[in-house]
Amino acid sequence: MTAKTNSREKLQDAAKERVLIFDGAFGTQIQERKLTEDDYAGTLGLNADQKGNNDILALTRPDVIRDITRSYLDAGSDVISTNTFSANRISQADYAAEDQVAAINIASGKIARQLADEYEAKDGKPRFVAGAIGPTNKTLSLSPDVEDPGFREIDFDELTAVYKEQAAALIEGGCDFILIETVFDTLNAKAGVMAVKQLEDELGRDIPIMMSMTLTDLSGRNLSGHTVEAFWYAIRHAKPVTVGLNCSFGADQLRPHVQALSAIADTLIMAYPNAGLPNELGEYDEMPDTTAGLVKQWADKAQVNILGGCCGSSPAHIKAIADAVEGLPPRKVPEPETAMRLAGLESFVVAD
Repeated sequence: MTAKTNSREKLQDAAKERVLIFDGAFGTQIQERKLTEDDYAGTLGLNADQKGNNDILALTRPDVIRDITRSYLDAGSDVISTNTFSANRISQADYAAEDQVAAINIASGKIARQLADEYEAKDGKPRFVAGAIGPTNKTLSLSPDVEDPGFREIDFDELTAVYKEQAAALIEGGCDFILIETVFDTLNAKAGVMAVKQLEDELGRDIPIMMSMTLTDLSGRNLSGHTVEAFWYAIRHAKPVTVGLNCSFGADQLRPHVQALSAIADTLIMAYPNAGLPNELGEYDEMPDTTAGLVKQWADKAQVNILGGCCGSSPAHIKAIADAVEGLPPRKVPEPETAMRLAGLESFVVAD
């Protein structure tokens, strides 16, 4: 196993020195390459079309994933993610590729690990790999059938097993962290946490978790109805090394919610918004300097520790963000007692 056991402390130490930089979108970069069905399918011989299955490119066109990852490292990323947002058994079923889940995640982890180590060896600056786990297209909190509110397409134990399979492969591939991202359902996220905790017990080692929520409306709630504050207190017991927000909207719309989370979370804050809002064609027009200027406002107020981009972002966006926040002091992580006081919960005892 190549995953580093001291990654939590290394990241925390690096984040004390400066605002760290995450990477940007994979989907946007893949789309720009105009890949064909043959590129996606390769020689795997699967029984369904693979075009659009971006995750499987780690097996069929690893050069594409390697090139995109390298471009983000060149842009200044300290933390890079794996191209595995949909590399789980539920999502891969759409492509009849369920039996490729382990291979996809291991391959993606190895690509990112190799490049992170290569860049760290060049300049001595720590690089980190976050194994990305998306939310799947199932929800534990809500029924997809309006006629049957109690119906669920999946149960907690089944989803936990799905997440565990993916997390185990990402760790085998060399990831430092498991990034449970784009959380639209807090109960789904809890299943992800349970999966990682089970894996920790089996491996006998710490597996740091990153958590990132996505908002579904401007009031600041996710699909399961949780505010950023409620989300934090629902997952705080997992002791994530980072918590934050991604996707959702552009940086301008996320500003008050980043501020609210920053005030109460006694861990690192990582935020990676979309490059603005999509136009009528579903494309993102926000220029790198605009995105960078907006997220710099968070850094100016010492509200963030790690910044990156989500949908529509590119290496140019990440470079602009890195340039914009260079030299700015990072957010200081509050002590638990201080965070509780700021949240107005000083009379409550929250067990670690």
